[in-house]
Amino acid sequence: MPQRKSAKKELKKVLKRKKRNLAVKSQIKKVVKKFKQALKENDTNLIAENLRLVYKTLDKAARKKIIHPNKAARKKSKLAKLTVKST
Repeated sequence: MPQRKSAKKELKKVLKRKKRNLAVKSQIKKVVKKFKQALKENDTNLIAENLRLVYKTLDKAARKKIIHPNKAARKKSKLAKLTVKST
């Protein structure tokens, strides 16, 4: 446990950030899973809507530095390829 006041404050900040980051990362996993389910159902409108939602979530996470921008771009590219492959 931290002893100094500044170290205690930093620990509180780290825990708050960790909680937010985990929430955003689980949101990313949830929307990707939903997108892949739409691919299985082969509904083009649902696929397009979910792909837009995945892009939005990934871009937001990259903008807030929760994930690296290159990781977001890589995931988006991979999912776009799946979309083309399924149609």
